[in-house]
Amino acid sequence: MTVVLAGVGADSTNLGALGPLYDDGRFEYVPIPEKTRETTETETLGSWALRGDDGVAADLTTRIEPQPVRGGRDPISGDDLESWPLHRDPNFEALTYGEHRTSGYVSRLRALEPGDVVGFYAGLRRPGGDRAHRYLIGYFTVDSVAVVTPEQSDEERRAILEAHPENAHAKRARGDELYLEKPVVIVDGREPGGLFDRDPIRISDYYVREGNVQAQYYLREEVESAWNVREGGANMMFKPAYRCELSGERFREKVGLPGERSSADPPSRRSGAE
Repeated sequence: MTVVLAGVGADSTNLGALGPLYDDGRFEYVPIPEKTRETTETETLGSWALRGDDGVAADLTTRIEPQPVRGGRDPISGDDLESWPLHRDPNFEALTYGEHRTSGYVSRLRALEPGDVVGFYAGLRRPGGDRAHRYLIGYFTVDSVAVVTPEQSDEERRAILEAHPENAHAKRARGDELYLEKPVVIVDGREPGGLFDRDPIRISDYYVREGNVQAQYYLREEVESAWNVREGGANMMFKPAYRCELSGERFREKVGLPGERSSADPPSRRSGAE
């Protein structure tokens, strides 16, 4: 009876922009740029079609930082931009998600069991210039969880990666060698699940907390209470992984099914969020 909320999607640190949230409730999910060209992923910034516009993901930016934290690669711009591959994670079509972040992600995801839920939130911004916020954009029901570690034998790692060909971490692996020598959790999903068609659920507030001098993003208190959040902390600046003590069935009742959300069914009625 666990739901883990994971922060995903391109943002200002890697794409130089956030996905738009349109007035009619539609929005753009854009995967982060891949950190390397060495991947079998065929989707690129130039091929990823926008859902609310006639353009592609490359139209949202003029410069990307594939490795904004490590600083291991120069920025990409110009003619190279459209051909740069995406790290399609999660893959909402194949219902698979991989993660190596150690800040609570690996430990919380690897503890998931079949029937649990992994939900995905991303930063979105209205084109008119309103403040950006974190929004729940989709989820899937957990089918199975696998873990690839540096301590496993070459054969074990290769077998797990070959069993998950649509996962972004498997796509950038080389045989049994992961991109980074860190444990990777691979969560495969099943329906109910998918990317919301529209009306993502805002889960953040932006304010100056008592004792601070600058405003920051925090998890909405209504969401924390309604979804029974138990781990992850309140500060959302660095996309924490949240563990909610909530059954998959109850979570789906609160947020609705991905293909059935509409502007006539406002998120506030189910989630406690606006």
